Amino acid sequence: MKLSEFSYDLPPELIAQVPLKDRASSKLLCLNKKNGEIKEDIFKNIGNYLEKGDYLVLNDTKVIPARLIGEKEETKAVIEILLLKNTEGNIWEALSKPFKRLHVGTVINFGNGLLKGTIKEKKTEGLVLIEFAYEGIFMEILDKLGTMPLPPYIHEKLADKNRYQTVYAKNIGSAAAPTAGLHFTQELLQELKNKGIKIVYVTLHVGLGTFRPVEEENILEHKMHSEYYILSKETAEALNEAKKNQHKIYAVGTTSTRVLETVMHNFSEFKETSGYTDIFIYPGFEFKAIDGLITNFHLPKSTLLMLVSALATKEHILKAYEYAIKHNYRFFSFGDAMFIK
Repeated sequence: MKLSEFSYDLPPELIAQVPLKDRASSKLLCLNKKNGEIKEDIFKNIGNYLEKGDYLVLNDTKVIPARLIGEKEETKAVIEILLLKNTEGNIWEALSKPFKRLHVGTVINFGNGLLKGTIKEKKTEGLVLIEFAYEGIFMEILDKLGTMPLPPYIHEKLADKNRYQTVYAKNIGSAAAPTAGLHFTQELLQELKNKGIKIVYVTLHVGLGTFRPVEEENILEHKMHSEYYILSKETAEALNEAKKNQHKIYAVGTTSTRVLETVMHNFSEFKETSGYTDIFIYPGFEFKAIDGLITNFHLPKSTLLMLVSALATKEHILKAYEYAIKHNYRFFSFGDAMFIK
């Protein structure tokens, strides 16, 4: 399977640079995964496409303000650090720039020394292990000094950093937002519950894979980076009950999809568990957990585009993307939504 098969041309002006004022007012493209039929709507009407007893599975990870700008203690050279995951104690795996200026033992000051980082190890592709020293509570300091790690295709400054969080974000640890969930408001969630839609949560901390493009022309040679996930006992029991009673399970986002399919493929049922997943979902994949997916429009040649192509066929997805471009849908993180049903 070739990488070039998952390409499409996107006019740059369709890349959403800022979130809409009203989260739920984005466009919604509903795609029938079996026949490719398309319907247009507004996201706040998502309940019209769900039935009483359906389950929505949301990823409640919370993005940390993971981008830090500091300077080398010796030379005052500017260094950028993007925190990816906490490996142990005060040691984090991070992306660094410029990588070549760093050496084991390099000390970086952030916020005039409010936070100090020492490079403990240099890996490959810009990755480092950095150990922090500080007084107080790390997350409070990070909230003060860090900025949201917006994707490189967003060039506008984010006025309110909470707009890169879902309204239900709870478990701290992501380097990027689970963007399909950005369309929900508390009012919309309540409206869905009132209709009899069951809402449950999983956690997947979005990590390095989000920032790494697929470079191998043969996609089977692509190596997915692992991301930490949690499936609670409460959610596992609810979803097993859903399967038993033949209720539909819809994942909100590719991150929720990866958690559910990982667990179902490992255990053949939903189970209270946690760990790391590097599941790679591409056409030919057998879905065992979900019946459909609420998602955004994804980058060309990305693993996310491959995942949705596995669910609805590559042909249906690329035709839907062609339709979305023709009708001026907004793309990527702050863009419009798609419901694959």
